[in-house]
Amino acid sequence: MNTAWHVLGAGSLGTLWACRLARAGQPVQLLLRDREHLASYRAAGGLSLSEPGHTQTYSIDAQTLIDDGPIQRLLLACKAYDAEAAIRSVLPRLAANAELVLLQNGLGSQQAVAALAPHARCIFASSTEGAFRHGPWQATFAGHGHTWLGDSLDLTPAPWLNELQAAGISHEWSVDILSRLWRKLALNCAINPLTVLYDCRNGGLTAHPCEVATLCAELSDLLHCCGQPEAAYQLHEDVLKVIAATAANYSSMHQDVTQRRRTEIDYLLGYACAAATRHACPTPHLHALHAGLRQCLQAHGLPAGRV
Repeated sequence: MNTAWHVLGAGSLGTLWACRLARAGQPVQLLLRDREHLASYRAAGGLSLSEPGHTQTYSIDAQTLIDDGPIQRLLLACKAYDAEAAIRSVLPRLAANAELVLLQNGLGSQQAVAALAPHARCIFASSTEGAFRHGPWQATFAGHGHTWLGDSLDLTPAPWLNELQAAGISHEWSVDILSRLWRKLALNCAINPLTVLYDCRNGGLTAHPCEVATLCAELSDLLHCCGQPEAAYQLHEDVLKVIAATAANYSSMHQDVTQRRRTEIDYLLGYACAAATRHACPTPHLHALHAGLRQCLQAHGLPAGRV
């Protein structure tokens, strides 16, 4: 029997992965916070996934974090700011040679998790798939994308990639996953904070071309300082393409603010500014944007992240 996929984080992407893996016949086990959440999940009858033309509920096995049994393979699909606490909650259950698939935005949380679980293999993931929650235990598949996976310490591809293929999860093993993560971080830093400050859809940034260009120039300099020249290649051009392709969309950070949810500022713009300071890379506009975003979050009564 195949190794079970333990899934911690039944949000949009966690639900998306869990349902497709279960549909493909892979053993999946949801890890829920406590007995109350477990009862709520069972009352709902499972996870519900809406795709174009149909909605289906998957009665995936579930247990609480403190239940017994070793965890050999864990998909950590929570928010970046919850990753450390989440991995601590299951540390006693991790097998000696456990594999952790880390599906967090930005950078910083992956390294923190790896430090807490030094005996596990940590596989970083960067995904462009679109999904959103529309109720408890319910998610909608909003758009097909692609997921890159990689291990910066061991370039050998994970042996279970065929299981993702069978589940219809478009993926690729990357021998330079950090470059992928840095590139996505830079794209997010150039778009998401500005959509919050200007309270606009992504397409609204076409009214601020000089600001976008300046941020891209500073981010490109930062990527070079951090030893990620490939991630800097044609960054401005790519940012403009993303703005055009997603013009009608609100960024994930804008959605978080609108729905009064904590943002991942510390793992996106905050991480970039900290790296710039560490490498003595001049990024005045990036730091000004970080300060402005922190003020905006405070005005909304939301956590403003670390300085």
